[in-house]
Amino acid sequence: MPRFEVLQVAFWDGSSNYGVQPPLTDQLVDQAELTLEVTIPASLVALLHQQNGGRVAAGLRAFPTSVPTSWASDHVPFEYMMGIGHRTGAPSLLDSVYLIGEWDLPDSLILLSGDGPCWIGLDYRTGPTPTVGWFDADSGLELPLAASFQDFVEGLTDPETYG
Repeated sequence: MPRFEVLQVAFWDGSSNYGVQPPLTDQLVDQAELTLEVTIPASLVALLHQQNGGRVAAGLRAFPTSVPTSWASDHVPFEYMMGIGHRTGAPSLLDSVYLIGEWDLPDSLILLSGDGPCWIGLDYRTGPTPTVGWFDADSGLELPLAASFQDFVEGLTDPETYG
């Protein structure tokens, strides 16, 4: 079984409902793509169909980096991922436009995780197939993490390995 499919099964921390939106529908995906003016990667949609946002499984809450960030010398956190929806108190991919303005981040991002000043997001500046990057609004650091969302998920690691 390919790595993404294995990770997809174990991606979510089912013990927490923090950030979980109501179940995702194809209509909501279409609506989000129209609102955000992007095509959301199929691998992201697949994960959100399983659970529409929320806390990520414990062993998948970090992504390694080759350069230091304001978070750590060798990784960035990925504790939760936003879903698509309008549930009060639950962050959503639909909040990206507002958050980009609030934090003075580059246009053409769809934020996946973070709570300012640091974010992980899909970066559509390179074209219709987004890369994934780390964006630190305070320092201005933009760090490419993965060539695709699927590559990003396949690269997630256990934060405990970093000490």
